[in-house]
Amino acid sequence: MLKRLPENRVAILLSTYNGERFLPAQLESILEQTFEEWTLYWRDDGSSDNSVAVVEEFARTAGQGRCVQLQCSTTRLRPTASYLTLLAAVQDRLADSDMVAFADQDDVWLPNKLSRGVDALRNLANELPALYCARQMLVDEDLGPLGLSLKLDQPPGFPASLIQNITTGCTLVLNRRAVRIVANSAPPPATMHDWWCYLVITAAGGRLLTDNEATVLYRQHPANLIGAVNSLPRRALAALRRGRTIYMAVLRQHVGALMAQPDLMSPAARVQVERLDRALKGGFLRRMMTLFMPGLRRQTVPEMVGFWLWFLAG
Repeated sequence: MLKRLPENRVAILLSTYNGERFLPAQLESILEQTFEEWTLYWRDDGSSDNSVAVVEEFARTAGQGRCVQLQCSTTRLRPTASYLTLLAAVQDRLADSDMVAFADQDDVWLPNKLSRGVDALRNLANELPALYCARQMLVDEDLGPLGLSLKLDQPPGFPASLIQNITTGCTLVLNRRAVRIVANSAPPPATMHDWWCYLVITAAGGRLLTDNEATVLYRQHPANLIGAVNSLPRRALAALRRGRTIYMAVLRQHVGALMAQPDLMSPAARVQVERLDRALKGGFLRRMMTLFMPGLRRQTVPEMVGFWLWFLAG
């Protein structure tokens, strides 16, 4: 059995899948972090390339105890389930002041990536669940700069987290209380791990701390599961391409998952989710009235108008 981590450390969670091309640069950037008190926990999600060999070689050179491979199910889980499986596996090995960070296999961390997240969360009491996220420097396959990710226009929180994800998984750092909440929740099939973390932590009355500085070189390439955009027109176009059907299906799943787990929510959030649930099951007038719920907003006016139209259509 693994020993519990010492105080003031970060458990980095990495899920690999056919990532041998970009993995060496990501692993090297973890090794170059100015915050050095970390342990990398990783699992492979059924790669057919040399991803496992790449991480195993890194583990041999990174130093004793730096890397721990978690042998989970041999079935491919896909990213959300894989990362949440890692989170559940490490939660009991964390001290109260420890934190968890997610790492994608194809990015490059800037040297102060961990230190900025740790410093932000250290300023909060341990009993308050909190999640840190930051902006990203978008880069192409060869790390050529494409520009910064978009800056937030509206303050994040709940219930805004129900209708838009403004977090990016590769920048997230969670404190111990937030880890416990997410690890003991049951996410719906359509969600992504970063959105689910943001959603359940804010629904529980926790804090989201945002950093306007970029901490990650976020590589954009054809194999990106989600990717990012750095202009409002491109973001609007991406939303239109996904369409109302997919968007509303995710919203219904999020509301349904929270309704099935009321203990995840603060009393205020529970009232808001119940109201949304009734609106989604009701008619046009009920949905129209729900649009005026305080805090139910997306980041920009065009995005807000799109939400109104899709929500009213049901």
